Amino acid sequence: MLRLQKITLFLLLLGSFVHAGSISLTGTVVSDGQKMIGSRYMGYVKKVYVKLGDKVKREDDLYEMESAEFDIMKTQANLMLEQSQIALEYWKDRLRVINKKKENVKKKYGMTGFGMDDLEGQIETVKAMLESTKIMVKHAAEQVKQMAVVFNYLKMKAPADGVVVQKNIKVGDMLMPGMLAIMIVDTEHLEIDVSLSEGIINRVHEGQKLAVVIPSIEYRTIGKIKAIIPDANPMTHKIKMRVSFDKGDNNIFPGMYAKVIIPDKK
Repeated sequence: MLRLQKITLFLLLLGSFVHAGSISLTGTVVSDGQKMIGSRYMGYVKKVYVKLGDKVKREDDLYEMESAEFDIMKTQANLMLEQSQIALEYWKDRLRVINKKKENVKKKYGMTGFGMDDLEGQIETVKAMLESTKIMVKHAAEQVKQMAVVFNYLKMKAPADGVVVQKNIKVGDMLMPGMLAIMIVDTEHLEIDVSLSEGIINRVHEGQKLAVVIPSIEYRTIGKIKAIIPDANPMTHKIKMRVSFDKGDNNIFPGMYAKVIIPDKK
């Protein structure tokens, strides 16, 4: 029933669009979401979990890098944190012992009792060591967090749902920082990219409904102008237009040929 209503709406709108003054423009189906996934660190590819054309869900594993070197770095960071925490507890205990000793001397001999000046000097020294160790613990904890982030990038996961359209890696390849490894495109949220000449720019506006046709599968629907964007090259005298539409359950993919019909200006 809903499909019949859509077809009826399309035919009604198409009837109003297709006049002698209507303009048919060609365009290309593009994805509204494209994810380019690369490496932040240098290393060898250990495993690749996807191949071209695979559909992936958010958080699915894509590939994994060798972790031997990173395992050592992680162990060193954890060891440094553990040692600095032990040192922190030592200086805390040391401060408690000296303060206790100071209290005993104060009760027995008074503020000017034997060794009081020496105890005060020890307390200041221990306090300085305690503050220094706290800084060490903080830095070590930050290092552990950084290594946790590194490990998240050793096993790369899909940032969003989509289809793998480009895969530049295989097991054993060396990945360099910034190198494109995998590209994923969202095939559910599609748009049509159209170039307009400046002579017809006054016939379109954002939010305007247009007839949309995908000739290869004989699919027709109603789209809406999402954005009108100046072309990056001013010498072309062209304006880019993005038209959003509902693909439904049809096999429509980025790169397909499409048409949009701009109605006669009234």
